[in-house]
Amino acid sequence: MAGRRRSATWTCALGLGSTLLLAPLHAREPETVPGWHDDATSRLEALALLQSLNAELLSHPSATLTLERWCGAHHLAPEAKVIAERVQGEDKPLPADAREQLQIGPDEPVRYRRVQLACGGHVLSEADNWYVPARLTDAMNHELDTTDTPFGKVVQPLHFRRQTLSAELLWSPLPPGWENQPTLPASAQAMLTLPHHVLQHRAVLFDQSNRPFSLVVESYTAQVLAFTPPASHRP
Repeated sequence: MAGRRRSATWTCALGLGSTLLLAPLHAREPETVPGWHDDATSRLEALALLQSLNAELLSHPSATLTLERWCGAHHLAPEAKVIAERVQGEDKPLPADAREQLQIGPDEPVRYRRVQLACGGHVLSEADNWYVPARLTDAMNHELDTTDTPFGKVVQPLHFRRQTLSAELLWSPLPPGWENQPTLPASAQAMLTLPHHVLQHRAVLFDQSNRPFSLVVESYTAQVLAFTPPASHRP
């Protein structure tokens, strides 16, 4: 019974209610997800893990491949394979400064693609992607139009580089100024409450000719921490 209550607490903490109704069947969250206790040690570990993931994402061009390595290292699924689930029926307008960032004129066609990147039953990232089809091959455009293959894998033959415009920690397990306090926050004797999104990156992708071809906004979910917390392994 206690295990069921802990699982329910975690699910509520992630705020997944409406998301689960819209997610594809195999991308739904697992029934049992380890929870993080609301204590100083767990908060420090969660912060360190988020900063580690942020550093990994910033140092590699493909978020998809970085998430696959993260999934494998933390045993989030039997097979560390990230699948992109396209979210159909949504179309976001191009951000105001995007044409300048993509170095295109006012009439250049731009396509929009929204996906959820999932590893096993965990949706790790929700990505909004605006890209210039004229700067991709016909085969790439066809694959993007007709499959759920992650964008980074489709355009990998371009040997692209990634320029991060912003990397924002949307949630911190510790309050501002905690490093100047004599003690860390006291334990609340409860489960740690995590928001749905914990980290967000905004980046532009460039091909080998240094032409920008994609603007992406990636919002990483609390499911990146959906594994047994390190503190739980200590005696």
